[in-house]
Amino acid sequence: MSFDPYRFLNQKVVDMPPSGIRKFFDLVSDMSDAISLGVGEPDFVTPWHIRDAGIYSLEKGRTHYTSNAGTMELREEICNYAKKFDLDYNPKDEVIVTVGGSEGVDLAIRALIGEGDEVLIPEPSFVCYKPCVTLAGGTAVPVATKAENSFKLTREDILSHLTEHTKLLVVSYPNNPTGAIMTREELQVIADLAIEHDFMILSDEIYAELTYEGKHVSIASLPGMRDRTVVINGFSKAFAMTGWRLGFTLACKPVTNAMLKIHQYAIMSSPTVSQSAAVEALKNGADDIAMMREEYNRRRKVIVESFNQLGLTCFNPQGAFYIFPSIQSTGMCSEEFCEKLLKSQKLALVPGNAFGASGEGFVRVSYAYSVDQINRALERLDSFLKEVR
Repeated sequence: MSFDPYRFLNQKVVDMPPSGIRKFFDLVSDMSDAISLGVGEPDFVTPWHIRDAGIYSLEKGRTHYTSNAGTMELREEICNYAKKFDLDYNPKDEVIVTVGGSEGVDLAIRALIGEGDEVLIPEPSFVCYKPCVTLAGGTAVPVATKAENSFKLTREDILSHLTEHTKLLVVSYPNNPTGAIMTREELQVIADLAIEHDFMILSDEIYAELTYEGKHVSIASLPGMRDRTVVINGFSKAFAMTGWRLGFTLACKPVTNAMLKIHQYAIMSSPTVSQSAAVEALKNGADDIAMMREEYNRRRKVIVESFNQLGLTCFNPQGAFYIFPSIQSTGMCSEEFCEKLLKSQKLALVPGNAFGASGEGFVRVSYAYSVDQINRALERLDSFLKEVR
């Protein structure tokens, strides 16, 4: 009898669908002359002074493990930076430096969720939350948000999905894929529910710096929410440091200690060279953030206006670097639209249903690309729409 390795695979992993984002990214990588507006990665190179700090750390021979939670210097800078959002944490035992924000999400869910626990996940949302809940043994409960509410999470949305097993709510604003934000008043409604019904919050704030109107508000800064919230943030989006793979978590000591146990066994510590670069980013990177945010804002205005003119209507996103236009006027579902567009015009967008069932009828479009590339993509999209209408 031949050996069958499939018999030994974890059924949860076998049943897990691959990322809808990566599917189209991989297709584009094999096509010549293709244009992608599909990947959420800044087109900016990491600013030189940050790269230089990483290079200098290597020249000085800083190539060993750091403490599990990260260097104390970086944790102190993270806590100083968090004060910008009215957050106050102890660098000694309330911060973990992680391998990207995604590891932080995984740590928080695994530390908090067990068999029988339910996690409310507002959708459309980033693709990693549901698989992390499944692997932790919990039950992911999708909570559909609506375009007519600008994809904001409402009190009614939460109440209609709460049960005695609800333990955690994911709050992800500015939002990937919609670009929606939540104001202080809107977050206060959620905070009140968390306190009243006694559940925790995972607040993914990786796009906090990319807020175009007003200042980003962290739900952890609201009264009674500091110890009830795990804040996830990082360096990939704000500082154009995707390849450095560095993020961080902020949480009260008991939750941080639990997450740190998992981090110790799974990761040991985050890359030392990346941590050195991140210290420089936090100390001297404010101007870089402002420059990139201004450029994203310029692109945002161009792409929103153009999509609306093409008849693919979308609301004006106030955060992140995505738009989430409706393609329902074409009569196609999201997958069909993206597949035909890629085949016809070699232009890759991401189908909205990759971010949950409520994303059907939409596509995600990233404007973390140059205006020149955006304009070339718009020309191809215009040609495609003339073909199919």
